[in-house]
Amino acid sequence: MCGILGVSGLDGASRIAQLGLYALQHRGQESAGIVAVDPAGQARVHRGMGLVSDVFSESRLAQLTGDVAVGHARYSTAGSTVLANAQPYLVNYHEGPLSVAHNGNLTNATALREELVRAGAIFQSSSDTEVLIHLIARSSAPTVESQIRDALEQVEGACTVVISAGRTLYAAVDSRGFRPLVWGRIGQGVVIASETCALDLVGATDLAELAPGDFVRIEDGLVTQLAPLAPRPRSRCIFELVYFARPDSRIFDRSVDGARRELGRALARHHAAPGADVVFSVPDSANVMALGYSEVSGVKLEHALIRNHYVGRTFIHPTQSLRVAKVKIKFNPVREIIAGRSVVVIDDSLVRGTTSKGLVQMIRGAGAREVHLRLGSPPITGPCHYGIDTPTSDELIAANHSTEAIREYLGVDTLEYLTLDEMVDAAGPRTGWCHACFSGAYPTEIPTDLARHRHDAPPMAASA
Repeated sequence: MCGILGVSGLDGASRIAQLGLYALQHRGQESAGIVAVDPAGQARVHRGMGLVSDVFSESRLAQLTGDVAVGHARYSTAGSTVLANAQPYLVNYHEGPLSVAHNGNLTNATALREELVRAGAIFQSSSDTEVLIHLIARSSAPTVESQIRDALEQVEGACTVVISAGRTLYAAVDSRGFRPLVWGRIGQGVVIASETCALDLVGATDLAELAPGDFVRIEDGLVTQLAPLAPRPRSRCIFELVYFARPDSRIFDRSVDGARRELGRALARHHAAPGADVVFSVPDSANVMALGYSEVSGVKLEHALIRNHYVGRTFIHPTQSLRVAKVKIKFNPVREIIAGRSVVVIDDSLVRGTTSKGLVQMIRGAGAREVHLRLGSPPITGPCHYGIDTPTSDELIAANHSTEAIREYLGVDTLEYLTLDEMVDAAGPRTGWCHACFSGAYPTEIPTDLARHRHDAPPMAASA
């Protein structure tokens, strides 16, 4: 999962991009980058490993002059965690400097990469995004936008992109619409981003969302709707609403806060814990789920787990050992609320189980009489191949154990999930969602070697 951003027609575009990336930091914490293009068409880039605050100093931003910018915040779902894979990419293109920021995973990247290598292409990274760059550069289509379209039509999977070619921005969402992309205005300029929370931060207004298959050109703040990409069945990622997006965002024509409240209400209606004294969330993505649960059940809502906000998301940390170590650093229980009580703990999902097991041990240690875990989504039983870091079924606790075995492993008195139908009903429309990680119904063909190749790194990338 990544956060992407574009700016057009605004002086100091790199500073606006930096602010927007702060708001998208939850989508990726491994690396960040900005490409800025000045009025003469000169493009400059700075990319670095770490958080936005670590990567961009005042002196760095001062060098990124121009009124056009492309930004990216990354965590790796395809390609190794090295600087060579940090985005946006910037290359010399026959129509001028070309930069690409991509959110999603291309499920046919391995096959396309092998074909390109046979044709003489030389790759500098292990990221699937570089495949897209080669397809654009090698296209025989007559115009820049037709070359971009040609490339986008060849890839399969999740491909939401912001691209600069010279001083022109292009933005597109694959026809299935896996990942969100929204835009708004600041005066006569335009800002485009993965979520509306980034547009709110920079003061953009007149917000709109790109629909699946939308392809737009942005020049000097003018947005032109180009012919859409070839239609495919919509498959918007329901996990964006369950977990990834910020609750103050509006994506997929739905309030994230509203969707999560309804998930919590559904838990109270269908999976109540009779006799519970208090309900609280695992901060932060489940906060409003716990509020919705409390509204329907009447169980008192408390803030019993305190999160250290200076620690990143454990789920999207790239290594299992560091996820384990960060649990105690990240959370601490309020003993006065928990001791002697029967508690309902609301979380958005259960992926590997490591974090939840550590949290339950903390809650027990704080004196809870009973612990009832309620999850705002069904069991995750399959890997995501479209941008979430669940590369193999071996890592997914629900793919290999029954609910009762998981309950015993976690050490809770009861464990219940929303069903698939209950989750979909809470999300809104009954159709148009990708829920493959829960249901196994993948909307695209999945190559058998996809998981094996996902984190392969060529020698140059590995040594970066």
